[in-house]
This record gives sequence, structure tokens and C-alpha cells, in this order.
Amino acid sequence: MTLLQDTDHEVLTWPESSDHGGQALQIDAVDLFSGAGGLACGFSDAGIKVRLASDVWRPAADTYRANFPDHQFLHSDIRDIDTGSLLRSLNGDRTRLIVGGPPCQGFSSAGARSVQDPRNTLVGYYSALAAEFRPEMFVFENVEGFLTAGGGRYVRDLLDPLIEAGYTIRLEKVNVANYGVPQLRKRVIVTAALGRVPAPLNPTHAAFGAPGAWRVGQTLPPTMTVSQVLSAVKVSAGDPLSEPRWPTGVESHRIRALKPGQTMRDLPEDLQHESWTARANRRVRDGTPTEKRGGAPIGLRRLVGSEPSRAITSAATREFVHPTADRTLTLREAATIQTFPPSFQFVGTRSEIATLIGNAVPPVFASALAKSVQATFSFAADDSIPAGLAEFQVTPATAMSPALKTVSEMVKRRYPAAAVRPVTLF
Repeated sequence: MTLLQDTDHEVLTWPESSDHGGQALQIDAVDLFSGAGGLACGFSDAGIKVRLASDVWRPAADTYRANFPDHQFLHSDIRDIDTGSLLRSLNGDRTRLIVGGPPCQGFSSAGARSVQDPRNTLVGYYSALAAEFRPEMFVFENVEGFLTAGGGRYVRDLLDPLIEAGYTIRLEKVNVANYGVPQLRKRVIVTAALGRVPAPLNPTHAAFGAPGAWRVGQTLPPTMTVSQVLSAVKVSAGDPLSEPRWPTGVESHRIRALKPGQTMRDLPEDLQHESWTARANRRVRDGTPTEKRGGAPIGLRRLVGSEPSRAITSAATREFVHPTADRTLTLREAATIQTFPPSFQFVGTRSEIATLIGNAVPPVFASALAKSVQATFSFAADDSIPAGLAEFQVTPATAMSPALKTVSEMVKRRYPAAAVRPVTLF
């Protein structure tokens, strides 16, 4: 299924099926914290069979079941799942792979960043469950804030159970724009294997439009732009996913005043929302010194048509303004930037669907991740390969933030075999 045909750029497609001529490695998987099914979509397209998925949120369960009716699904809190219940659901068979991304709201810089957020503990539970189940491979996906949250506490919570269980681990921070996703979205990927060193994620595209993005994949074809992607997305009155919401009143004036790349902070004072001004000053009220309080929140942002999108979040359809039309993105446009196929169904209220889209792993990126899993499985297993952190690639830049530097130093001390260095440039 072709999304866009452009003579100067690679065509972004989603296969109708995953026919690999019988030569694909036979890999089956359990998808925990499945959400809408972005990982399952990409992994299935790459030829990995998802046998079982699970999520606790009803809209995620309903959406997943609508798109993958042949997958077994557990609508359950992961803390109510153990090795025994997984094996019973799988008829006693262990899958070769466990994948998942625990809820990221506790880490994301776009939301409330709190080390007390109880959802953060799900990282440790997920790792311990995988270590006990002992699949041949394990995959973890999360936001970049995972690395520094709690001073690296959650990195330890994730890695310690896996290393103790004998896994060799690769941790990489990547930008999904380097893998064909028309969006600047940084993610932390951890792959762990028994008796194998996990293969790296090899970029397929050059990214641009954000500081440091140009350093990776300079000789590769550029990822698609927002305008190229959105030109193929139809708007349709009467369809909740595709119907545009045209602003009225002062909101209309705000949006019309925004030029490409501009945000709420670029608007005249009389057009700035009262709540935005209050948010901009909230840290002053909390006693944070002026020089440390950071900038005001972005609020509305008009996307730049000649660049990839900024990261799609649950607020994208409220805050991201179309590059040329004076309105915010539709739900289907946000889903398309996330690389969900046009036929993908979403079940829930408008707010729930926006959250499902924003929290999802982009399927095109998931497919690239699946290929690195397949590459790892193509290596012969070797019991002499030691457990430990084999790779810790956290930035393509030559410098690190103080917080990331602190965590990197902790990693060097705690996991001395780790190669703590910038990502390899292609």
C-alpha cells in the first residue's frame, strides 16, 4: 500500500503481506504494553509472528483487537502477569522474543517528569518478568528521558535483572527520522540476547531539521518531509479521524499569525493564551531562579513543510498547526506522520485516539527494529559470549548534557564492559 509517490524521494509503503519466500527466520514474539499496536504492525510486516499481546488500557485493547483479530490478547495489568500465566496463554510454548515499551509519561520531557510516578516501576517489573521467562531476545523501547530519570535509577532497574539472567545487551538512543519516519522523535532502544551480541540498528535515512540530526546518515537518502507526507492524506467531513477542525475566534487569529516554525512564544502578547502565560511563569512562583527556569512552553506550533515533523504526542492534534492550512492536524494526519497505514483503525474517544497515536511506536521504525532482531537471530548462538552491557550509545554529538554525563559515568562504573561512546556515524 503506497502512501506517497514522489520521483525525487523514496516511496513510503506498507506491504499488504509479509511474504519472504519462505526464507525468513521463524521468530515468534510476545508484545507487552502493546498500545495501539505500532510495534506489532512493524514486526508483523517484517515477518515476525506476534503470538500474544497485552495492555491494561481499554482503548488500546479495543484498537489492537480491531487491527489484529488473529493475535491472542490479554487485557491485563502487567503486574498481574507472570511466567506461568504467559506460558498458559501460549499453550506451554516459550516464544523466542519479548518486546514492549512501558508507559513513558513518567520520563517524557513533554509531560510531568516525576521519579515518584508509579508507572516508572513498570520498567523493573517488565525486565524481571523477561529475565524469568528467558526468551532468546528481549526488546525495550522508551523516550530519551528514560536515560536520565532518577539519576539513572531506571537504567539500573532495566539492566540488572537481564545481566544477572545472562543477557548481552545493546542500548542505543536513536532518532526515528533516521529510519524513514517523517518525524524527529528520539527514542531509547535496548536489545538483549542470550548467547549473541545484539545487532545494531542501521540507519536508512538522513535526518534534518533539528540540532545534531545531520550527523547521522549523511550519505543516505533524506527522510520525507511533512508536506510530502500530508499531500497524500485526504480530509473528509463526517469522518472523526479525517475531518479537519477549523478554529474560530481568537484561536483562528493565533493560527493565522503563525509562520512556519513559529510557536506561541512568537505571537504578540495580545494573542498569547492566559494559561500559556501562567505556565511560563509557574517556575518563578515555585522559587526556581530565573536563570534556571527554562523557556516558556511551546503551545501552538506551525510545522515546517520542508522538514520532518516534530515528535507527535497526544497533544499534536491540539497544538501542531498544518504547514499551509490554518488549522491543527487531523487525527489521521497525525497517525500518518506516525507511519500507521491508512487502513489502520483506532477505537475510542477523540482524546483517547490522540493518546493512542502519540504514544505509539511508529510502525516503519518498528519494522527497522525488527530487522535488527532478525539480524541478531541470524548469528549462531555461542554460550561463551559473556553477559553484560556490550554497547551504550547515547548521543551522536561530541558533548553530553551534565545529566547524561552523570549517568554515563555511572554506567562505566557499574557495567565496566560497556563501550560508552557516541553512536557510530554512517
